[in-house]
Amino acid sequence: MTHPWFAATATPRILAHRGLVPHDAEGVVENTVAAFAAAHAGGAVYVESDCHLTADGVPILFHDEDLNRVAGDPRRIADVRFVELEQIMASRGGLLTVGGALQTFPTLRFNLDVKVATAAAPVGAAIARYADRVLVSSFDDRRRRAALAAARAAGGEPATSAGRTTIVQALLAVSSRSRRAVRHALVGIDALQIPEHQGPVRIVTPRLVDAAHEAGVEVHVWTVNDTADMTRLLDLGVDGLVTDRADAALKVVAARG
Repeated sequence: MTHPWFAATATPRILAHRGLVPHDAEGVVENTVAAFAAAHAGGAVYVESDCHLTADGVPILFHDEDLNRVAGDPRRIADVRFVELEQIMASRGGLLTVGGALQTFPTLRFNLDVKVATAAAPVGAAIARYADRVLVSSFDDRRRRAALAAARAAGGEPATSAGRTTIVQALLAVSSRSRRAVRHALVGIDALQIPEHQGPVRIVTPRLVDAAHEAGVEVHVWTVNDTADMTRLLDLGVDGLVTDRADAALKVVAARG
């Protein structure tokens, strides 16, 4: 049975990477109220974001481990309390907790990447009641599974995409040409979210896309910002694009009819 997260639109899906920061939005940064509002206003249904934990245990949407790039502050997110982070981000688009994002944007589907192990259980607990609108991801399968376990313990069943170890297992299974091995590698997985290339190695191939589809798993490619690349990957049959240019990607999809 397909998870409700996938029912919001037909494929291909456009996932607004950390929301959408318009070129004329002075001072606004990604993963903020303003960025998600802009993505929503532009027609995005799916948004990708990242989860960290504050010093006082609040799961928030934020990508980096520290404030240096966003606010010129070298402190780690894990060392700053929520109230202070909220004040720092007030002039940069507005900080969101995980639960707050799901409440503030009730029509959006969230793809949440758990960035640190300490955030896994709090994120899982926060998303449980909204699990039909959440897909949990992480490069680390242990973090991903911990978040899923916490959500399930609280009565929710979010969708999930594969972590790095599972992706490697799936790629090896695809190269073996064994449908059984591919299905085994992707048990419990709803989506493969992968880059087109990893260094010189091409990851997204017609064989991979076909094998994933046979296993009932979607293929989402990140981070695709060039419209020619968007078109080429959609022609290849991928199911979703994670992009900083959700506005442009939605136009590409609309033009395809």
